[in-house]
Amino acid sequence: MNDALTISALTFGAQAFVTLFVILDPPGAAPIFLSLVSGKPIKLQRKLAWQAAAVSLFVIVSFALFGNALLNYLNISLAALQGAGGILLLITGLGLLTGSITEKDSVASQNIALVPLGTPLLAGPGAIVTTMLYVQKADNSSQLGALALAIVAVHFIIGLTFMFSTKILAVIKDSGVTLLARIAGLLLSAIAVEMIVSSIKAFFNIA
Repeated sequence: MNDALTISALTFGAQAFVTLFVILDPPGAAPIFLSLVSGKPIKLQRKLAWQAAAVSLFVIVSFALFGNALLNYLNISLAALQGAGGILLLITGLGLLTGSITEKDSVASQNIALVPLGTPLLAGPGAIVTTMLYVQKADNSSQLGALALAIVAVHFIIGLTFMFSTKILAVIKDSGVTLLARIAGLLLSAIAVEMIVSSIKAFFNIA
């Protein structure tokens, strides 16, 4: 019986890991991360890489534990949360497209590991809702433990991906960074529009 529970927990954890990895998409988020940290010292870039992963981990775990109660108390729907996240990402994406967000003076006092990287890019509505659903699906403490390990493992990979991606900046130079920022801005804007459209559909029950 214990073996069966262990296998079930491992399967549950593996499913959660794969799902969260696909949603959080560390390789896909790396170009956006690189665009936002370009021009910063290498040590700070690596620090921001792990800070972004830590912020995302904190947000996702917090919503896993208290998400339903918090949203119900504030009378906030998941669609509203998704729409707000989309607007935040759209502002960042447009900033990358125009180049304003990559100017040193404009971001000197901002910690991009908190917003927009940690949330809502990584710990966005999709990841938050998915985690909350997995918490509800867990039948026992073994599965909850496997879910917790899956969440930590995904964020560890995010930190490693971001940290090692910083080496690319030394190769592509300033012109490459500018191009990367424009591409990242376009991708981020597209992600934001998808989030906003999905939010509107959810509000009006549009299939």
